[in-house]
Amino acid sequence: MIVSFEKRAAQVLLMIGAMLGCLCLSAAAADVNALSSSLDRGFLLLYSLNFDQAHQIFSEWQQDHPEDPLGPVCDAAGLLFSEFNRLGVLEAQFYENDRTFEGRKKLSPDPAIRDRFSAQLSLAETKARARLAQNVKDRDALFAMTLASGLRADYAALIEKSNFTALRYTKEATAWANQLLAVDPDCYDAHLASGISQYIIGSMAAPVRWILHLGGVSGDRKAGIEELQVTAQRGHYLAPFARILLAIAYVRDKDKPRARDMLESLRGEFPGNPLFAHELARLESGP
Repeated sequence: MIVSFEKRAAQVLLMIGAMLGCLCLSAAAADVNALSSSLDRGFLLLYSLNFDQAHQIFSEWQQDHPEDPLGPVCDAAGLLFSEFNRLGVLEAQFYENDRTFEGRKKLSPDPAIRDRFSAQLSLAETKARARLAQNVKDRDALFAMTLASGLRADYAALIEKSNFTALRYTKEATAWANQLLAVDPDCYDAHLASGISQYIIGSMAAPVRWILHLGGVSGDRKAGIEELQVTAQRGHYLAPFARILLAIAYVRDKDKPRARDMLESLRGEFPGNPLFAHELARLESGP
């Protein structure tokens, strides 16, 4: 049973895409009108795969806002997303079957990027916990903790292939997201974390779901899709990434019309990112 769980976890975790690694900035972390336009530009650059300029923007944000945990955690997101892009992880998310996934080449992560990524996450968590010690309802701090756990889950699952570690961090990310939603129920971007968790666990075999339920982790595939749709339709910074995740889910569900609609929308919005055109072409050439 443990072997079956480990194998299935590896297969289903692949659907995450970059999960929260592309999670960018939550509109719930701060009012949209209060955010610097520089952060908007930074995240648009990430979606367009312009990582160097995005890193520069996030670094400048940290210098101007030294107590804010969002600066380092967003920079960590950019580092992970750039590594995903370099290693071809995002393309792998669109594999329609687990046999194709199992035949993929072994990844060779950059140790320098790994160290920078880990350092930025630790810095963000330190800043976030300091703010939570003053105010347990600090939205920026709650978001930073949500994102940090999600980023750690991504690295563990999709680069290190440590599936049990990834599931533990996924559970933590969902718990932080639920706290954030309790503070701000209109945080549509925060639904991404719980939507991913619901979808992943809900996609597993019934015996595996039962084991996870005993450990306090539950899931519902349909509910997960619905939460991702909330972010796709009403989210701010995460709406494009929610559409990426939905496209992945639709491809795996063999729902070609909805997958095509999502990918065409993304291609039009981010013409500098070749992933969407590539996956559209692969979708059209398939059966």
